[in-house]
Formats: sequence, C-alpha cells, structure tokens
Amino acid sequence: MDESFMLMLSNLLHLHNSLDPSTPLLSSPSSSSGSSPSSLLSSSSPTPLLFFTLASLLSYLASQKKTTSTKPPTSTSTTAANPESSSFSVSAFRALSTEHIWSLEAPLRDAQWRTLYGLSYPVFTTVVEKLKPHITASNLSLPSDYAVSMVLSRLAHGFSAKTLASRYSLEPYLISKITNMVTRLLATKLYPEFIKIPVSRRRLIETTQAFEELTSLPNMCGAIDGSPIKVKCGDIGGNVYECRYGYPSVLLQVVADHKKMFWDVCVKAPGGSDDASHLRESLLYNRLVSGDVVWDKVINVRGHHVRPYIVGDWCYPLLSFLMTPFSPNGSGTPAQNLFDGMLMKGRSVVVDAIALLKGRWKILQDLNVGLNHAPQTIVACCVLHNLCQIAREPEPEAWKDPDEGGVPARVLENEKPIHYFGDSLRQALTDDLHQRLSSR
Repeated sequence: MDESFMLMLSNLLHLHNSLDPSTPLLSSPSSSSGSSPSSLLSSSSPTPLLFFTLASLLSYLASQKKTTSTKPPTSTSTTAANPESSSFSVSAFRALSTEHIWSLEAPLRDAQWRTLYGLSYPVFTTVVEKLKPHITASNLSLPSDYAVSMVLSRLAHGFSAKTLASRYSLEPYLISKITNMVTRLLATKLYPEFIKIPVSRRRLIETTQAFEELTSLPNMCGAIDGSPIKVKCGDIGGNVYECRYGYPSVLLQVVADHKKMFWDVCVKAPGGSDDASHLRESLLYNRLVSGDVVWDKVINVRGHHVRPYIVGDWCYPLLSFLMTPFSPNGSGTPAQNLFDGMLMKGRSVVVDAIALLKGRWKILQDLNVGLNHAPQTIVACCVLHNLCQIAREPEPEAWKDPDEGGVPARVLENEKPIHYFGDSLRQALTDDLHQRLSSR
C-alpha cells in the first residue's frame, strides 16, 4: 500500500479519536448490519460526517497525484532532447536575420551568411525580395525569407531532403516541395533578368574587348562548354544517362563571358549525349542559325565580315557563329597552333565558370533531387551563380571535373553552308592573328 495513503489513514484515525473517542471508527459486523448510509448522515454525532468528508477529499487528492505522476514528458523535454532543431527554427532564423545581423561588422556578417547559405547577406536579401511576391502568392505556411534560406542551405551544402527535415523539424516531402517551388521560381522568374545574351551594344563592346585583351582574337563574345551533373541512380534506367566519366547524369550546357557569368544555359539532354547533339537541341542554336540573335557589331578581317562569335572545343562543330580548334593535339601549322592556343585560352573562362558553379553550389556535385526537377535545380544554381558574380562574391574553392576527352564533332548535311563560311572566317582570323603577333 502507498506510504502517503497510510499516512492519510493514520492522521484520520487520530482525528476521529480526538473528536469522539466513545464511538469506534470501524464498527463490528453485528452493529453495522442494521445501519445504512442515511443513518450515518442523520446521526447526532458530527464524527461520521466529518470522517466521510475528509476521506473523500483525501481519496481525490491521492488519485490526482497518481494521474500527474503517470503523464508523459512534456514538449519542453522533447525540445531539450533535440536542441539542433531549435537552432534552425523560424524564431532562431528571425533572431539571426533581424536582431543579430545588424550588430555585426559587414565582413563578419557576410562571412557567416556565406557559410550558412552560400552568399552574403545583401545578395540573400535581393533574392528574397525578388521571390517574395511569388512565394506569398503560393500560400506557403512558412515565411518567404525562411523558405529561401532553407533552399539555399540545401543548394550550397548538398543536403538531402531527409537531412534538412531533421534539422528543421519538418517532413521530408515538405522540404522537397519548398525546394521545387523556390528553384522553379529562380529558373523561370529570375532567369530572364540575370541570364541574358549580350545583344546591347555597350555590353557587347565590353565583352568583345575583354576577350580580345585575353586572346588577341577580335569579336569573341563567349565560350561554350558542357558538363555532366551527377544524378541519383534510382531515378533512371538504361545507359542513356551514363556520361563519359561512367556515372549517371544529365548534361549542362552553358555559354560564359569574360567575367565567368553565364549568358545562356541549357539542360535538355541525358549524360550519354555528346556536346554537339545537345547544342543542336538548344534554343540558342536555333536562334543563331535562324539569325534571330542580332549582334550590332561587325568587323572586317581580311575582307571577311566577322560578326560576334563564341568558341568551343573540338567536340562542337565549326560554324559561322562557333569557332573551334584546327586540331585537338597541336598537329597543325604554326599559325593554326597559335590560333588554337588563343582560342582555348578564351574557352578557359567557361571551364573556370563551371568549376566555380559546382564549387559554390555543392548540390551539383551529386544532385539529390528527382530527375524531373533536375533541370530547374541546375538552372536555379546558374542564376544564383550570376547573382554572386555581379555582387563580386569571393570565389570558393573550385570543383574540378576530370580531364575532357571526346572525338571531333561531325558536321550535319544541313549545316554545311554555315560550316564552310565558318571555315573561311577561322582561316581569316588565323592569318590575321599570326601576322599581328609575328610583327611584334
């Protein structure tokens, strides 16, 4: 029997004896046979009534104590058991972003935000301001800046939905939903503003002059390259997605300028495709072939009208708007090898840009989203990359892909007219370059 109950009973007996010692508290069977509950209540002595009142009160208190002692742990103890989730809560983020942020010196503040979200606080607020109207319209139950910070941390560190779910105390499906929404908005709403073909004369002159300072080749306006983005094996079947490095992937195609900023991005091919086929599937190719892109800067090189052009390696076809090397192994003439060296020097900006992209947004090193959402996630990272380049964010350690290989691209029958024209332009540029550099 419970000790507290025994103490209650002892005190009750003591109280009864002090009030009415002549009346036994526990009657004998013979004396209780003729009594009833009503006779006890109508007794002239106050003792029975007091006894039953106190007994009822003590019984109630004892039952309440037992109920309280058997209750499960409260939410406070649960929170204490998982302190990590509280540090990623909305209130913790709000304290960091509104109260704590302005007490820090700008370099320290921005370094902290780059560690958490891959970019500085001013760039973060720019992203939030541009996405907030669209996120608000989606009726998301979380604050816009909190949702954006969650997705940026995933893109910057490569966290899976399951990892973020445990950190933020949310369901993995909700993390995936928020990631898909934010990356879709970045890839559609912000893409036209931050990834643009350099058609304005001011930007075109700036870009071509910078490339000429780097390569001594006039009117170069960009460099093109492809890079496989590793995806989850469970999402695909067959070997059409297996890239030349042996892992499943989708193919990213970008064109970069001298500032390592992308002015065109395309993700339309599985990793098993070659760069030339991916180019032909892109909107950029169709626009350049059809003349839809009008570049208002034409120069004369040895009697040839040279419009702005991009450069790529031997995996791309030689076309009027795309210059490629004469030889992949330096087996050409001295003039041709000189041209190839300068062209590849210009192409190096896109290689560096892709390495920087994958180094800054680590999710691209091993993409952990569904295959259907892979293109928008990749494009979203490219948009964020340009934002960081515009803001002159510090460049993180670059990600180095394996050395490239591949066979020279084959020219299609319908490409032969612009291929022959491109060949004559390349020869004119080669002769002009060799003459200028030889005379120095």
